[in-house]
Amino acid sequence: MSDEKTNKKVTRVEGGSSSSGEPRTFTPTEKSEGKAKSLRIYSIILWILAIGCEVGAILMLQQVPVSTLWLIVLIAADLILVIIGSLLWKKANRFDPASEKDKFKFFVQNQLGTIIAIIAFLPLVILIFTNKNMGGKQKGIVGAVAIVALLIAGITSYDFNPPSVEQYTQQIQEVEALSGSNFVYWTKSGTHYHLYKDCSYINTDRTTEIFEGTVQQARELKNITDLCSRCRKRMQKEKGLTAPDNELKELPEPSK
Repeated sequence: MSDEKTNKKVTRVEGGSSSSGEPRTFTPTEKSEGKAKSLRIYSIILWILAIGCEVGAILMLQQVPVSTLWLIVLIAADLILVIIGSLLWKKANRFDPASEKDKFKFFVQNQLGTIIAIIAFLPLVILIFTNKNMGGKQKGIVGAVAIVALLIAGITSYDFNPPSVEQYTQQIQEVEALSGSNFVYWTKSGTHYHLYKDCSYINTDRTTEIFEGTVQQARELKNITDLCSRCRKRMQKEKGLTAPDNELKELPEPSK
């Protein structure tokens, strides 16, 4: 692919391994494992603080009168801490994904944010509606805020496309089988990684910078999971490879 032409700024992402060879199971680099560990520590700290806000709100429910304003402030702080912690946790999972072979661990690792969201809000919701120190209107207002916060935290924390060792392995093997190495291109707002930096999907007037690195780096940094269909077809054509009809079918143009 050395004959590719583009006038865009191309930035190399350091730290990945693009070596090819016999198919093997994906293993995160030491650097990726270190980043994942740090992100998970930050997440745990934020979640502890979030539960601390919940405990503070529960203690406030025992007071007479109960302050609606301070309850809402604590619920809001709880929500912010849970969401930030969950976003960091999901990012950590992209650096160091779990294996689908252990179903329980895979679920817990990828959906721990949602589990924490339930822990951080559900007991509070129950205690609000069973509290004897609050009037019906006050319960309705604070309870509604807590329920909305629970829903927002739960949905935001849930990983609808969790990464896995098997997924990374399959994606890397596909790229290596086509191009001979684990090396791709992507853009800041892209939803696909590419085999050619002069691919018409990314080498446009709207593109100012193209990143290059490994498949796992595209997933780690931008959560990009799909190979560009145009690049796949072009590489197959250049190498005289054939593919099933459903793979050769042109897909809608991806986001840049």
